[in-house]
Amino acid sequence: QVQLVESGGGLVQPGGSLKLSCAASGFTLNAYPIGWFRQTPGKGTEAVSCVSTSGSTIYSNSVKGRFTISRDNDKNTVYLQMTMLKPADTAVYFCATACTVVALEGAYRGQGTQVTVSS
Repeated sequence: QVQLVESGGGLVQPGGSLKLSCAASGFTLNAYPIGWFRQTPGKGTEAVSCVSTSGSTIYSNSVKGRFTISRDNDKNTVYLQMTMLKPADTAVYFCATACTVVALEGAYRGQGTQVTVSS
């Protein structure tokens, strides 16, 4: 059974850090580009970061310099290290076998994990 499961979300104060994990089962993660996305009721779905099968990475302007995406092929897991968090980063974060919102159609995706940045 193909599955992506996110973990690591929670409540953190502004300026704090969190590390999200995206664990895959039923398929080999490094055969796909893997993207992190976030959803909020007001802003919809935003592509945050992506790591290609070759390991190259891209970031949205809103998180560049603060977030780092990485993959551990041995653990079949992709991570998103988030630092200097802001209240505007509050969202449900999910991973998918896609790098753009358009490409989410037909991609594998997880259920998401809530990140709340608040004092």
